[in-house]
Amino acid sequence: MTTLLCITIISLTLAGSAYSQVTPSTLTVTVYADLGANITLPCRLLSKDPMSFGNIGMRVKWTKVADDKALDEDVLLSMGFHKKTYGSFEDRVFLQELDNEDASILITDVAMDDMGKYHCEIISGMEDSMQEIILEVRGGVSDGVVFPYNPRVGRYNLNFHDAVQACVDQNAVVATFDQLFEAWKGGLDWCNAGWLNDGTVQYPITKPRAPCGGSNNGPGLRNYGRLDKKKRYDVFCYASALNGHFYWLVQPDRLTFDEAVQACSDDGAEIAKVGHMYAAWKLEGYDRCDAGWLADGSVRYPISRPRKNCSPTEAAVRSLGFPEKDQKSYGVYCYKAVQ
Repeated sequence: MTTLLCITIISLTLAGSAYSQVTPSTLTVTVYADLGANITLPCRLLSKDPMSFGNIGMRVKWTKVADDKALDEDVLLSMGFHKKTYGSFEDRVFLQELDNEDASILITDVAMDDMGKYHCEIISGMEDSMQEIILEVRGGVSDGVVFPYNPRVGRYNLNFHDAVQACVDQNAVVATFDQLFEAWKGGLDWCNAGWLNDGTVQYPITKPRAPCGGSNNGPGLRNYGRLDKKKRYDVFCYASALNGHFYWLVQPDRLTFDEAVQACSDDGAEIAKVGHMYAAWKLEGYDRCDAGWLADGSVRYPISRPRKNCSPTEAAVRSLGFPEKDQKSYGVYCYKAVQ
């Protein structure tokens, strides 16, 4: 028999770590962690079967689950003294084992793509239990930046699953409603609808106009509601503060895309992602009036000080779209992570 543990976590974040208090409820466990912090995902043996021998006799399997079961990821498997971690979790995930009933795991150096739903399966004696934990990776709203994103193929081409992956590919996560709301209050105005992490599709309008929900409607978030996740829209991504160095790579000549990738690699870095540029622009005041390649094949430049010929009316990340990759017309922005 499989039983589902149903409790909720009330979480407080302090000095880069996550703390949690467990209270009975009818909801799944939710745990919050800051990017780069360490976090414990709780899981315990619920009853003491007389045939159980605690940690030594327990089989514990942790899995990160996806909507498509084919995309599930093994995290950790423990059988007595034998323990194994997998993939991106290798050497970052450890079984806590505070007592004989503890099957919790510690995830170190939390990354954005750690966010998601986890299952903890315990087999002990005749007992088989499944517990579900959701990990949210976040910073304070003021510690990150929301940006709209669409891929090379054009606007309104992302179903929800593709939208999640698109943000991860740009060193970001799908934005929450609160994050988009704060960005709107900060002046974000965008007339294309995009996915949020709760499965809704919305867009922020600060300057009401006919093509964007009507000029008679006031400023606000236009909300299409929670939609079929197979439908296609853009996405709003959220990038946290950088844990590395974003920079313009000085080169004697303009580059093709492949040459740009190689130039960053030769400099001991990687070609920067869109999330890197937005974080550097918004959170660090990065300003440069040179169009450069980014990892998704787009060409952009960040302006923090509006001026003639460089976004004269507003601070913004300017995009030249997705040029043909063999054009030797641009420089490149690189990103070097802190080791």
